[in-house]
Amino acid sequence: MDFKKVVAPSTTITREIRDLEQPVGNIYETLMIIAKRSNRISVELKTELSKKLEEFATFTDNLEEIHENREQIEISKYYERLPKPTAIALQEYIDGKLFSRYPEATES
Repeated sequence: MDFKKVVAPSTTITREIRDLEQPVGNIYETLMIIAKRSNRISVELKTELSKKLEEFATFTDNLEEIHENREQIEISKYYERLPKPTAIALQEYIDGKLFSRYPEATES
């Protein structure tokens, strides 16, 4: 996922609950859909950040050799400024990019 193109707000916005539950019909199911997507986004962000910061990792035990890497700090600041995963998931839900489906109940 390209997080540079995310249009989710980085601040809190009050939403109308009735508008959110319309597509699914139940606010609790709506929240579960958003929460599951938020967890996936969070995992994607964490793995992407870990891969980028892995390049700067040094495996030494000497405390004297610890130094600040400017590029590493900039990468960390970029990810801190991104909208929260819940805001991204909520915006995807509002834009109609999230779909949910129920597994078919099998009769035994």
